[in-house]
Amino acid sequence: MYLKKVDGPRSVSLPDGTILTRADLPPQKTRRWVASRKAIIVQAVAFGLITRSEVLERYDLSDEELDIWTQAVQKHGIAGLKVTAIQKYRQP
Repeated sequence: MYLKKVDGPRSVSLPDGTILTRADLPPQKTRRWVASRKAIIVQAVAFGLITRSEVLERYDLSDEELDIWTQAVQKHGIAGLKVTAIQKYRQP
């Protein structure tokens, strides 16, 4: 079996006991960002599975966009990432 060489770990353990691997990351060409995909990216960066710069380059995201996702998860959990909850959770 052939394993592609990658920088950093291949998997990390999350606080709830689940294991997050690079295979769990959304495809590189992802354009439709639902809350679950955003949450996986935020967790992957927070627990060191993938670097922030690699996420920005791989998914063509801006610093601001990733910061907004991270802040939403910290303040409101995964529900804060849902587009339908913008008015409820993202007040000026």
